[in-house]
Amino acid sequence: MPQPRVKLVVTGDDFGYCERRNRGIVDCFQAGGISNVSLLVNAVSAEDAAELAKRHHIPIGLHANLSEGAPVCQELKRSTLLNKDGFFHGKMGFREVLQSGQMNMAEVEAELRAQVKRFCELTGHLPSHMDGHQHVHVLPEVRDVFAQVLSDFGISYTRVPVEPGLHSCTFLPPHLRDFYLQVEKDALQSVEVFHRHGIRWPDVYLGLSTMGQNMSLTNLKRALGFALEARTSSTAQSDNICAPDSNQPITVELMVHPGYPSHPLQGGCGEGPDDFSQSSDRLHELNTLRDPALLGYYKQQGILLCAFNHLNT
Repeated sequence: MPQPRVKLVVTGDDFGYCERRNRGIVDCFQAGGISNVSLLVNAVSAEDAAELAKRHHIPIGLHANLSEGAPVCQELKRSTLLNKDGFFHGKMGFREVLQSGQMNMAEVEAELRAQVKRFCELTGHLPSHMDGHQHVHVLPEVRDVFAQVLSDFGISYTRVPVEPGLHSCTFLPPHLRDFYLQVEKDALQSVEVFHRHGIRWPDVYLGLSTMGQNMSLTNLKRALGFALEARTSSTAQSDNICAPDSNQPITVELMVHPGYPSHPLQGGCGEGPDDFSQSSDRLHELNTLRDPALLGYYKQQGILLCAFNHLNT
């Protein structure tokens, strides 16, 4: 078999969120549409997800969650991480508390360590990779604690959400584009921290511009085209984001959120399912990812789907 041009890790995020999301993610994996999953250990169907991963031999990592639902660490019942109801502050609320200087990083560390340990209890092994739900892992201060936890547990891989071509995605709504560009800024500032702790990530990240209804064969081809161009991009190499050996396949992670939409009141991380998980966009992603036309495109272009632990083989 000839060497692939691209080793592509297609990661299904939010595994464990509810049984319907779990079933959709497994169906997508079995159809060849994803090659990897990221588990929310504080989600209501995390045990079901871990069992499914074992049964179907699905490569699995940890989707560290500091922003949605209830904590895993039992010592955090009263904490700067939590609101008055005992839940995390939410995607934007977490960022606001962090920016105010009111968040205790020792509590962040305790929760991250508890989630790694819970992952091990559920799966019987350490995660092959660890990223952050809603990209919390690249935020200021959090990134340093996150990197230390990965280093201490010997978890080699993470996600650095800097997407080539994002600045030219004029089709994104302004509020989403602004959020994504802030994520990118935070991620770029995380690179030195992650390097210092010996943490790795694929050469290219994709997934912000291809979420939900923006996921299509055309848009995925566009995004993957940017990834291939990034191989020789002087900008990418100077940022130390994408500087692969030209004799080796380029490595890419595509973040996706497929599944059968959650039913109301079923799922979530302690507060019920959010609008994102109940959206028909989840089914749209599932159907796009397992479309024979996309799978044929991968084959035609020499794109091999794999997991994080296959990136160096």
